[in-house]
Amino acid sequence: MRRREFITLFGATAAWPLTTHAQQTERVRRIGVIMPFTANDPEEQARSLVFEQSLQQLGWTVGRDLQIIYRSSGGEAAFIRRNAAELVALAPDVIMTVGSVTLGPVQQATRTIPIVFVNVADPVGAGFVQSLARPGGNTTGFTNFEYSMSGKWLELLKQIAPRVTRVAVLRDPTVAAGIGQFSAIQSVAQSLGVELTPFSVRDVAEIERSIAAFARPGNGGLIVTAGGTGFHRDLFIGLASRYKLPAVYPFSYYAKDGGLIFYGPDTHDPIRRAAGYVDRILKGEKPADLPVQAPTKFETVINLKTAKALGLDVPQTLLARADEVIE
Repeated sequence: MRRREFITLFGATAAWPLTTHAQQTERVRRIGVIMPFTANDPEEQARSLVFEQSLQQLGWTVGRDLQIIYRSSGGEAAFIRRNAAELVALAPDVIMTVGSVTLGPVQQATRTIPIVFVNVADPVGAGFVQSLARPGGNTTGFTNFEYSMSGKWLELLKQIAPRVTRVAVLRDPTVAAGIGQFSAIQSVAQSLGVELTPFSVRDVAEIERSIAAFARPGNGGLIVTAGGTGFHRDLFIGLASRYKLPAVYPFSYYAKDGGLIFYGPDTHDPIRRAAGYVDRILKGEKPADLPVQAPTKFETVINLKTAKALGLDVPQTLLARADEVIE
């Protein structure tokens, strides 16, 4: 059991004598949460805090009328499936998932417990929902972007590192997001004079060997797509640094952890919005009646320290458009 989970459960137990009377008329509701990070990952902790604070603003109090059960996925498929099954077996009132890699196993484990997802690129194409307007079944949530946005990553890479002519694209080819994002990047590659090389993120040792070989000829760059990649971010950032590869990343925490540049949706806003859907479901609404929503906030974050280490002179026009510049 992870430390935060213990604290949450302990808080619910410790508060019991003080809230017995209230719970005679209103039972404690239970929420399951599973994220695609390793245990004690700072990003998981940050998102958990946002989720709990958002629920509190909606009138819920952890330990009084609400209990949250957390599970980490750690990136390993078998581990994700086991944790998803364990979470479903606890029969929470609703489950929130982050990313396609966690949504798939949870949905396979239950077709009855309501599920609210965030950070899923193509829920219709992946078969998670019937349509965005009327998702049907027990699942609804929030997408993180359309595939066409992925072409912007290559455009940004060429702006910040014009000499790049070869780009390694890291993606999970077993999920719809990995396929769709690579296709969108391909659609703009020729016009930008860039040769693409796709690499699967399924095997860590193979990633290290592949990137080392890719970097040797020079003029290389790196794009990390979303979907099954977040739990390897330290590896990707480290490889980009070691082999002097300018790189674009799909989530802001990459840039904050030392990655060169991020462009994409605000990673915490959909967590807040998901809390709203969880609240509505706990109050009686059905996931099938709640439309899947697209992101509303996009950001650009540039790490100037990393740019200097790579010998890059970031254009002032790009700096002016950035939402955050890390010195």
